[in-house]
Amino acid sequence: MRFRNAVLLCSLAATLALASCSTAPISPIGEKVATNQIFSTGYGPVEDHGYALPAIPINKVNERFHRQIVDYTTAERPGTIIVNTPNRFLYFVLPGGKAVRYGIGVGKAGFAWEGRAYVAWKQEWPTWHPPKEMAERKPDVAQYVEKGMGPGLRNPLGARAMYLFNDEGKDTLFRIHGSPEWSSIGTAASSGCIRMINQDIIDLYARVRPGRNTHVIVQQ
Repeated sequence: MRFRNAVLLCSLAATLALASCSTAPISPIGEKVATNQIFSTGYGPVEDHGYALPAIPINKVNERFHRQIVDYTTAERPGTIIVNTPNRFLYFVLPGGKAVRYGIGVGKAGFAWEGRAYVAWKQEWPTWHPPKEMAERKPDVAQYVEKGMGPGLRNPLGARAMYLFNDEGKDTLFRIHGSPEWSSIGTAASSGCIRMINQDIIDLYARVRPGRNTHVIVQQ
């Protein structure tokens, strides 16, 4: 399983067009979730750690990519993250045959790998360090290779990032993260990481418990 190439294509987002959220109910592990719900009304403006995330025209995003609780049959335990690359969905497994389903954007590198990892750690409003290979292609981002781009509304990692490690405990350099490019959700964007609407990554972030027991499964 090779994850490394995925992060090399994570692009610098320049569009400030963000979503906002109303967090779906968070169910403790072991509690049965009985009803399906869609959270299309949860994309208004929101304040988060001093950052003002504006509303987006959610009607311009296909409803199938809106955050929702769906029926989902899997042998994986609650708390597992399953990325369905071809269909552009990320599932957070809930008890009782349910999952929270989010729309995602993927890139060319996102089709180059499949398998398992785990969420080693997560960060709110992360700093972005583009790889040197990207700086060679895009000299305007070279300044961020060493010092990094600080958190903010234009940061390509968005409001949250989750860092995936392999079974040997090594950083895969692959991230699940927010993005200011909400219009890329449901598409194969130019970058390689798994990107989500900022307000969806905030919702997912609140559910995820970092550690080796939080598995991430990527399906092709």
